[in-house]
Amino acid sequence: MYYYKAFGLVIFSELELPELCTDKGDGQVDLTITVGKIKLPKVRKTNIQRRGVMAQFGLEGTSCLYLNWPGIAKFEAKSGNLLVVDPTHVSSDVISLFTVSEALGLILYQRGLFLLHASAVKVGKKAYCFMGNPGAGKSTTAAAFMKAGCKLLSDDLTAIGFNKEGVPFVIPAYPQLKIWENTVQGLNYESSQIKPVSEGINKYSYQPISDFDHEPVPLGAVFFLHKARNKKYLEPLIPVEIPVKLLRNFPLPISLVQEEKLKQHFQQSFGIAAHCELFNKRRDKNFEALQVWVQSQL
Repeated sequence: MYYYKAFGLVIFSELELPELCTDKGDGQVDLTITVGKIKLPKVRKTNIQRRGVMAQFGLEGTSCLYLNWPGIAKFEAKSGNLLVVDPTHVSSDVISLFTVSEALGLILYQRGLFLLHASAVKVGKKAYCFMGNPGAGKSTTAAAFMKAGCKLLSDDLTAIGFNKEGVPFVIPAYPQLKIWENTVQGLNYESSQIKPVSEGINKYSYQPISDFDHEPVPLGAVFFLHKARNKKYLEPLIPVEIPVKLLRNFPLPISLVQEEKLKQHFQQSFGIAAHCELFNKRRDKNFEALQVWVQSQL
């Protein structure tokens, strides 16, 4: 049995989840992760993909949400405090990878957090988020900021909460950043600092465990990365763009954002815009140019 901390939650898990920070387990448990058999409701295909496998999604009300990754595992999220895992794949590393990604995201959704498919780092006293289509450079940009001395907050799945004044805060996830081999070489990461991960060929994990901080960080800026050379290098978003842009980067099945949840999404999107800057940013032409831009933000 294991105790962990991630996304502000104390987690008791029957599965070993090496990506997460360990916890003493001497306080109240917020989330329990168990292994058990799951009987799926009717499920539908999603556009969520990991390791070349497309996820299927189903639900029973809002208190029970299901993800099925054929050949990997089934997941059932219950009421924001219980995650049941029904593994098929024999590799514990693969099961852990799928558990701490979208499956854990279902729990965060049930707990009312604003979720983004984004990487985030702490720059000064503020959090910067980076998102965009696959290959736009989310993790590479985060890695460049970390190389310049900034701390990692999240990779791939970013959770945002709001205080009583409506100020958005990024809730730190866990100390792992997954980067491609060309990023490792382009930013001169030491080989001793990284290790291969099971998510993709030539993909590596950087785990800054020793200085990972679990304190929420006020959101300062959001960058939507793109590769279009016919657009400006950096330009602020106009207000009408913001909710749609953020919705496009929702990391879970889009069917979860309907009716009242869609209304809430728009309200929270405008709340984010009221307290931080949002930009479209073109991906830098090379690693040297990226590092120059990073230095300009410090």
